Order: sequence, then structure tokens, then C-alpha cells
Amino acid sequence: MCVLKKLVGVFIIMTMITFLLIPSNAFSITSKQEEEISKEFMKMVLSHYHLVDDPLITDYVNAVGKRLVAGIPPQSFNFQFYVIDENEYNAFAGPGGHVFINSGLFMAMENEEELAGILGHEISHVSCRHISEGIERSEKISIGTLAGIAAGIFLGVGGASTAASAVTFGSLAAGQSIALKYSRENEIQADQIGLNNIVKAGYSGEGLLSILKKIRAKQWFGSEQIPTYLVTHPAIEDRITYMTTMLEQKEYQPGSSLSIDPYYFERARTRLVGVYSDESFALAEFKTAVSKYPTNPMTHYGYGLALERAGNRKEAILHFKKALEKKAFDPYILQDLGRVYFFDSQPKEALGTLKSAININPECGPEAYFYLGRAYAELGDYKKAESIYLDLTKKTPLYKMAYYYLAEIYGKQGYIGEPNYYLGLYNKNMNNYANAEFHLKKAIETLKDPEKLEHAKELLKEIKKRERSAGSKEQKTGPDPKSFFKLIKMGKLHGESPSSLGCRS
Repeated sequence: MCVLKKLVGVFIIMTMITFLLIPSNAFSITSKQEEEISKEFMKMVLSHYHLVDDPLITDYVNAVGKRLVAGIPPQSFNFQFYVIDENEYNAFAGPGGHVFINSGLFMAMENEEELAGILGHEISHVSCRHISEGIERSEKISIGTLAGIAAGIFLGVGGASTAASAVTFGSLAAGQSIALKYSRENEIQADQIGLNNIVKAGYSGEGLLSILKKIRAKQWFGSEQIPTYLVTHPAIEDRITYMTTMLEQKEYQPGSSLSIDPYYFERARTRLVGVYSDESFALAEFKTAVSKYPTNPMTHYGYGLALERAGNRKEAILHFKKALEKKAFDPYILQDLGRVYFFDSQPKEALGTLKSAININPECGPEAYFYLGRAYAELGDYKKAESIYLDLTKKTPLYKMAYYYLAEIYGKQGYIGEPNYYLGLYNKNMNNYANAEFHLKKAIETLKDPEKLEHAKELLKEIKKRERSAGSKEQKTGPDPKSFFKLIKMGKLHGESPSSLGCRS
């Protein structure tokens, strides 16, 4: 992993030199160009990191983010907020209004004020066009490569020390500290404007200061452990000093205090720790929390989640029930209880609990519907299960397992073509194209439904077209980012010269 980071760092350093040698007024980026870079940037993020795809967490983060966005001038794109399943302290904004926070940083927070502080700062980087202006310096670099470099720096793919070296090396090559100076100016402006927006949204602004202090206090050993945030967001000591002064001024006091219910932050953080952190850490944290705060429903909810992961379903059910004693109508706790009931071979209890969760909040997420369908199937009501899975595939087409269990349900009902059809869809969504092709061919031989038959033929054509084009990809100027990272992993880029990496002077 260390070798991988250093090699990626070489790529970033060489291309940063190119950045600094291009005139800053070379061209102005258009909305369409930023959108294209944004798509490539997202591909890079998704190819290296796993996003937390959990409605309880992502809906909450997006609600806080969009409350802050409401106070800035209209933008040419919609902001989207994501949580990356990564323990390192980091948060950043990508092209096109994509804002990310690492789960490790979120878990280090104590309240919504801190989350709003970090998100408000990143939103300001976007609204001030800091990212766009950086892109404007890069006229001669392909969109794919540019997106890869941006992702490498913001995500810390090359390590924090590599990102710092890239700035220093570039400064020597260009004879001036353009990248570093630019970043410091950005930080000051993003803090000032960010604080204004945070206060306008009804927060106190203290959250940004307190989370910056936590990032600064995070201990590391050696340059490889320095949080990426400290490199991509420099001058943290200066920022803390002037922010302390700014917050003492009257203009940074909220005009109308926002009534924040701490329950929603605590619930999102509890689920993040309970489901996505290290299992032993989650068990220890919530076991201690239950002893200290036995009347807090979130300590029991978190402990239930951790116990479920450890395979102790009986105890998990008891703690979910204790959480519901205080929060009887929380659809997310009900949903998790229903799921554990199902896996604990209690389909009737699962059915009733999941139906209650959906009645309270029909938008609580696809998982509730998925396990409701499975509970019906377990109880032998295949038609009801079929109906729920079909609705789920229409509302949430990317929920892959629904296709798999639809195939199973149709098979149990004696259908011939449908099982292969839905297994074809499942495998295609899983990018298992060989299996998808096999099942779709089988489905075409036996399907009676004309609509499904036509769809199966279209999908088969799409797969064959993909196979034909896979080997004839158009050559790009400079390295394709995904191919580049693949070569590094294969150990084929040791000792390469700058020209062979596509860097130009």
C-alpha cells in the first residue's frame, strides 16, 4: 500500500508541474466542462473508495448540507453530499458541487454544529469557484487525467506527504509558491464566507472551530499518517486563531437561533459507528455507553447494531426493543428490528415490524421493503413478495438483490423464462456480464411476456456491444486514470520517466 501511494504521488507531482507552467488565464471553464470533469471525478472516487449507501445517514447529511446551500447564491448545478467509508479525517468538495466527508471524521463529531461547520466550509470552496479556478489552469490536460489528479490529491491516494511534496516540487519548478499560496487564500475566504452562511442558516459557527481543533489534535506518527485534510486545507493554526477572533464579533452571532434536535445527529452517528466502524470498537463503545446512559435509546440502538454484526441476534433484539421503549415510532429502529427478526427465523414478527416501519415512513429506504418481501416469501405468500420486489425494482432500480430474489420467487411459482430474465438483470447490475449473457439467452428462448422478451434482447445487444468495444478503447492524450492505477497495482510503473507518464513540459 505504501509503494502504491508513493507511485501515485509521482504521477501527481509530475502533473502538478504541468499545472503550474500553464498561464492562469488560459481559458474559462464552462458548466458543461465542469460537469464532464465532475463525472470523471466521481468515477475515480467510486473506483477507490466505498460510499456509505445508507438512507438514514445520507438523508440526514444531505438535509444539513441543503439547509446551508439555501443561503448561497444560485449555482449551475445541484449540490450532493456523500459519506465515504474511510476512517481517516478528511472532507473535501469535488467539481460540480459534490461534497464528501469521511466516516472517520463524522464519527469524531459530537453534534450537528460541527457537521454544519465542515459542510459549510466545503460549500464555500464551491461557491467561491476555488475548484473551477484550479481547473481553469489545466487547459492542456485531458478531462479524465485531470479528474484523476484531483481525486488523488483530495482523497489522499498518494498519501498526505505526497500531496505536500507535490506542492513543494511544483513551487521549485515554477519559481513561485502558486499552489500553496492559492490554497491558503482559499482557506481564509472559505472560512469567512462559510461562517457567514453557517450563521445565516441559524448555527452558531462554533462547530467549525471545534472540529478544526479536533483535527489538529489528532495524533499521527510519521508523515504517512498526517490527515489528508491538514494538507489539502493548510494553515490550520492560523485559521483557528483568526476564527476565534471572528466568532467574538457580533456579525458572526446567529440572528435567529436554529432549533436543533440532537436526536437526528446522534441517530446518524450511532448507525455509522454501529454498522460501519470496526466491529470490536462498536461493541466496546456501545457496551460502555449502555452502562453509563441506560435510559438513552441511542445507546441501546447502537449496541443492538453491534451485537447483530457479532451474530448475537437474541441480545440485539432485546436492545432494539429497549430503544423502542423511548422511541416507539422511529421507523429506522423498527426496520432494523424487523430485519433481525427475519434472520432470527421469526418471519411473522419481521412482517409486522417492517409493515409498521413502512407505515410510519414510506420513504425509510429500500431495505425495509426488501426484507418485507423476504418475510412474505418465507411465509409462502409468493404473490405478495413478487409485488413488493417489482415495486422495489421500479422505485430503486439499482437495488441489485431485489432482482435475485425476484428470480427465486418466479422459480418457486413455476415460471420458466422469468427466473433467467431476472438473473440476467441481477448479473448485469453486478457487472458479471458472462453470467448475464448466459441467463438472458436462456430467457429469450422461453419468455412469453413480449415486453420482457424485447427488453432481454436489448440488454443482450448492449452486452455484446460492450464486449466489442472493450478491446478497442480510443487512446487518450496522457494516461487514463483507471488504467494508470491498475498498472501501479500490477507493479509495471517502477522507474518510469515523466514523458512515459504523459506529463509535458
